[in-house]
Parts: sequence; structure tokens; C-alpha cells
Amino acid sequence: MTQTALKLSLCMRFVAAVCMAGMLVACAGPGHPKPADLGPNTALINVRPVWSANIGRVSLPLEIRVLGNQFVVASSDGNVAAINADSGADLWRVALGTKLTAGVGSDGRYSAVVNNENELIALEAGKPLWRQRLSALTLTAPLVAGDRIFVLSSDRTVSAFDAATGRRLWQQGRSGDALVLNEAGVLLAVGDTLVAGIGGRMVGMNPLNGRSRWEAVLASGRGTNEVERLVDLVSGVSRSGSQVCARAFQSAIGCVDAAKGVLLWSKSADGSQGIDGDDASLYGTEADGKIMAWRHSDGERQWSTDRLRFRVLTAPLLAGSSIVVGDDAGTLYFLSRQDGTLLNRMSTDGSPLAATPVLVGKTLVAVTQHGGIFGFRPE
Repeated sequence: MTQTALKLSLCMRFVAAVCMAGMLVACAGPGHPKPADLGPNTALINVRPVWSANIGRVSLPLEIRVLGNQFVVASSDGNVAAINADSGADLWRVALGTKLTAGVGSDGRYSAVVNNENELIALEAGKPLWRQRLSALTLTAPLVAGDRIFVLSSDRTVSAFDAATGRRLWQQGRSGDALVLNEAGVLLAVGDTLVAGIGGRMVGMNPLNGRSRWEAVLASGRGTNEVERLVDLVSGVSRSGSQVCARAFQSAIGCVDAAKGVLLWSKSADGSQGIDGDDASLYGTEADGKIMAWRHSDGERQWSTDRLRFRVLTAPLLAGSSIVVGDDAGTLYFLSRQDGTLLNRMSTDGSPLAATPVLVGKTLVAVTQHGGIFGFRPE
């Protein structure tokens, strides 16, 4: 999804969109600026590869679910695996025999994915448990929490299911713009509140019945057509206590106090990938490959670097004193959190990164579109 997102940004308004069940199709062309040659790699921090594995090709908007010292991943062909981050060995692996559009959610006991027939598939300890039909195409990984599985579908419907039985507990539909973004959205738990991205709004819901507790608008569509007005919140948020910070597609970043349902601030930003951060700073990759840092308290810019400009970048990951991003050539870049200085870079298998890298214990894990899973140990 990362390549599509940057092409959308560089093509600007020359984009076709399809409603609800459809895709955003970006124009491709030979005129895109080429990234600058970075020259020989000068390693200012030590990063070593420790293991590699494979899950199968990944073209869905994958979310790698971290659970202590293990993580759960899925492939587009329906392979789902829980893997030990120290060794790269499978804890369990199952082939579901169906194409997936979203995954993977897990709480360690139950895991969940969605297939291209709009079925939510639940597993327990790696064994298929049940399937339930959803209302529409789903690209956002299910959220598994409190013995429930929550789903955000592309028609902006949020549903809840009993994790053990598959019984539908509730479903809340939302009217909205006819067009939706072909990207994973925002769905997480903050205390006893279910937080979902609905268009350009962050919505706090009661997880027991789906009723809205609050809504905070991060961005509003202001273009001249439906495509330009797309401001859906995209997957990849920064959470510090009850404060949740997110990006609205190619329009803004902002922070919400999820305990009070209050928008703290919102600033214009031109990017299509999620953000990461801590209680001091937020970090993101912009549409043209610039990497930005903003002050967490008010969104004022702290620094930016164009060292990786025109590369197709993932959302960033905070890992110790570094920010880590991946690109469409399968390279991981380690940059200083202080000023964006390039500290090191590591190669995978040459195919684009399929998901934002994650930190699992002391191991940094990256997954590529060819299905390669790579464990690195920053030191």
C-alpha cells in the first residue's frame, strides 16, 4: 500500500476513485523525480541481521501484531503465523486457503483476519474457530480485546463479535462521503473506549454497545471534488496515555484526548502514512519522502529532512534513539530522532516493505511484499 500512497500524492489531482467497494487508482508515469544516490553506507550505529523467515506474498495492508516477545503476521494467500521474535521460529502457522484483505488482529489467544469474500475469520491458538459475514470490504486489521473482535469496514460500519462464538454483539453504521480510501484505518482501545477513525473524525465508542461517546474532527474535506475531499484517518497512530495522535490522509495530523473526547490540536500535513511518537515528539513521512518531526504538545514543526526525498516510505517506527522507515526497494533506514541524520541502512530482499516495521522486544521486524520476514538487532 505504500507505493500506491506515494503515487497518489505525487499525481495530486489526477486520481480516479471508486466508491465503497473500490480502490483509489493512482496515475503512474515516467516523470516522477528520482531519489538522490545516498552513496556508501556509513554506519553510525550498529544493526545486525539475526534471522529471516517467509510468510508468502503480501499485498494486503498488513498490520504486524506485537504480543510480548512474539508477533503475528498474515499473507495475502491466507497464511497466518505467530513467530518468536528472538529466533524467528514459528509458534504456530496455519493456511486458511482463502485470499485475505485485512489482518492481523490478535490478543495472544484469539487472532482475526478478513478475506476477500468479506468474511471475518477467527482463530484460537492458530486453529480456525469460526467465520462471520461482514457488511462490506474490510481493509483494517480487526481489533481483538476483552474477548471481543471489533471490525471497521470500508462502508464505515463498526461491528463487534464474541471472540469465542462469533455471535454478533452489535453493529453501528455511519453515513458519510461516497468515496473511501483504499488503506487501513484507525481502530484501537483506549481504556474502556473503542476509538475508530470515521472519515476525518476520531470517534470514541462504548465497546459494549457501539454507542458514540464523543467525536473529534481532525480534518474536513475542502476540495472541489469527491477525491480531493478524502480525509480518512490512516492506520498508524501515536498514543501517549489517553492522548491519541493520527494522520488524516494528505490533509492533517492531530492529537485527541480520548479520555475527554477533545481535539487538542490539528495541523496541515501532506502525507498518506501513519505516524509514531512519544510524549515529546511526533514523526511522520510526507508524500514526497520528507521525514518530519513535530512537537507533541502543539504540533509545531521541530525539524525535517529531505535525505530520503522521493523514496516511497513506510510510516516511521521509534526504536530507541532512532526512527526507522522502510522503502519500496526493501531498505530499512535508521535516522536520528534529534535531527533526522541518517545513521545506518539495511537491506532485505529487494521488494517493497509491506508494513511499518515493528519492535518486538529487542528485535526489529520487517516484512516485505515478497513475504520475507527479517529480524534485526539494533545495538
